[in-house]
Amino acid sequence: MLKGHQSWIFENKPNIKASATVVGPFEGRGPLAGDFDIIHGDSMLEEESWEKAEKILIEQAAKLAIEKAGLTKEQVQFHIGGDLMNQIISTSFAARTLSIPYLGVFGACSTSMESLALASALVNSGAAKFILAGTCSHNSSVEKQFRYPTEYGSQKPPTAQYTVTGAGAAIVSQEGEGPVIASATIGRVIDMGITDPFNMGAAMAPAAVDTIQAHFRDLQIEPGYYDLIVTGDLAKVGYEIACKLFEKHNIPMHQTEYADCGMMIYDYDTQMVQAGASGCGCSAVVTYGHLLKRMQMGEIKRMLVVATGALLSPLSYQQGESIPCIAHAVAIESGGRS
Repeated sequence: MLKGHQSWIFENKPNIKASATVVGPFEGRGPLAGDFDIIHGDSMLEEESWEKAEKILIEQAAKLAIEKAGLTKEQVQFHIGGDLMNQIISTSFAARTLSIPYLGVFGACSTSMESLALASALVNSGAAKFILAGTCSHNSSVEKQFRYPTEYGSQKPPTAQYTVTGAGAAIVSQEGEGPVIASATIGRVIDMGITDPFNMGAAMAPAAVDTIQAHFRDLQIEPGYYDLIVTGDLAKVGYEIACKLFEKHNIPMHQTEYADCGMMIYDYDTQMVQAGASGCGCSAVVTYGHLLKRMQMGEIKRMLVVATGALLSPLSYQQGESIPCIAHAVAIESGGRS
């Protein structure tokens, strides 16, 4: 199963039996709206707080993924997930409602692929038959915790990103006809000394490139092996830095299509999102909604999803710490197994 230094090959081909996405109204006005399962018209979701609304997002995505898989929650052995809130309360409180044996993880915005990679490893080993993997974020809860509350009305620089209000969940199974998880590469923590919380793209880009480079090295393949390589939420600033780093390290990304989830979910011309999107929900809803739909339609046969995360906290920022970052890569291929 271990391949090279930091990658896993899943010889039993764990299957994405079903996936589900739930987003807020702003995401519902973007170019990928047709690929989401539920679009809420109110970002409060009729709850008392942004945090409670975020919990509802992941609850709904999880329940819908289980339903689409033709399962009951009692048939799911484990639930792996996390989010950006302190002590990952959105996912943990949703796990209280779901009552599925739970493993909480934190990889910031890389959590979507971290949870999928861990779920795949467990299913591949035979430790479980069905695992729920998922994550979520909410624009207003994240702004309140990490930056300035929306009500403050602060002006953001062009490097800032707009946190996605959304949740994505998937059922990873030993059997099924959906896409299979072929491999995963677990990233290292990379810190290039960036201290600006309004410039996440610059902080995360080196981690994304490091993980992609490790994936190619461990599996002894080149970018052209994939029809698409997509990073999590580098947005415009981080995407441009990543492209320069690929060139610097002689990684032939011209062999394939390279895109970024943070540049796909919003319309730059009509939605004021500065550099683009971010948040745990960004790569989750783009992958489990839009990209898997493209794969189902036959447009993509092999793709590498590289979710990126900035591992800062309000406390570390207040103490003058720089921003350590990480990226986890999961290779998804079309074709199922029964």
